Amino acid sequence: MSQEETPPRRGRPPSDTARRKALSAARAILTEEGFGRLSVEAVAARSGVGKPTIYRHWANAQQLALAALMPEDVADAETRGDVRRVLTDQMRRLTEVFATRRGRQIAVALAAADPDSEMTRAFRSQVILKSRAGGRAVLERAIAGGELTAPADMETLLDMIYGPLVFRVLLGHAPLSDGMAEAVVSMALAGLAPPQD
Repeated sequence: MSQEETPPRRGRPPSDTARRKALSAARAILTEEGFGRLSVEAVAARSGVGKPTIYRHWANAQQLALAALMPEDVADAETRGDVRRVLTDQMRRLTEVFATRRGRQIAVALAAADPDSEMTRAFRSQVILKSRAGGRAVLERAIAGGELTAPADMETLLDMIYGPLVFRVLLGHAPLSDGMAEAVVSMALAGLAPPQD
């Protein structure tokens, strides 16, 4: 084989149709039987999608479970528009998801999971860290555009915005509501308005 030639890639590329079938099967298993019965083997059997294809999309059953329960764009934050509205909309999407039956299933599974479990890691990376990354981009854009003054500590500000969601999801001591989303963003951004000339 010459240097210009490249060997063909092994395996077929992940199919979007197969992905949707696997997610649908995972949702059905979670709804009918719960987290304890969800496995890659069970999803493969129910969906007709091969295990290698499933593993091309998700590293394990926990990641697949979270993907099946969470809308893919729920953690995204738009980069344009009024910073308070954009962050409130993102928080509202998150609270709406966790207020549903699926969201409560995630909360129950997380409450019972070890902090270092695959389920907890998947939640942290796919929901919390992704949400924070989107929020950070929105805040940095607002600061650069003069809408907000820079906070003394960006990480603490992000904790103030996303921490209450995690707290209520895990402890369930208070409801997740639109009012919560608006209140959290408003209080977190209080004091960051640019000085008036």
